[in-house]
Amino acid sequence: MAGSEDSHPAPLLLPDGIHQAVRPGTALLRLETTHSRTGILDGAWWPRSRDIATELPALVKALTEHLGPITRVGLDASAWNGLPTRLVIDGRVVHLDSDPVGDDTVLITRGRNDHFALLLVPPDARSDAAHAAMARAVRADNVTQASQLLVAVIDPVHPRADGQTTS
Repeated sequence: MAGSEDSHPAPLLLPDGIHQAVRPGTALLRLETTHSRTGILDGAWWPRSRDIATELPALVKALTEHLGPITRVGLDASAWNGLPTRLVIDGRVVHLDSDPVGDDTVLITRGRNDHFALLLVPPDARSDAAHAAMARAVRADNVTQASQLLVAVIDPVHPRADGQTTS
């Protein structure tokens, strides 16, 4: 039948250009751009700080532009400097859930049942280690949990960009 293919719109995916490196110190997002979404993680996010009110709007705007409205974000409260129950981003309320997902994962909800799991790269991670972790997270064949991936790629004491270590 003519037009039957148009009755099911193609899922919105992030463009390949999103995978290009950006200047150090900026929020960086990578999202698996395959239709299968078979890996454990759907993407990765490298915020600049642990201030959720400053960092989350840029992530939600980037996701909304390509995936449609984001309704909820699940975060581990211990990973952030204060976690409100909601933020208004571009005139839309985004609910924030304090989930015990671990400080290495962010859960994004689009609509009612469409969820994305993102690796959360520590803000003070070295640039090369952060890029390596993000590249592994978005591989379609990735079966490594977020916490294991960070341990494998980023030094367990999370060296800071200035060469010092955090405990």
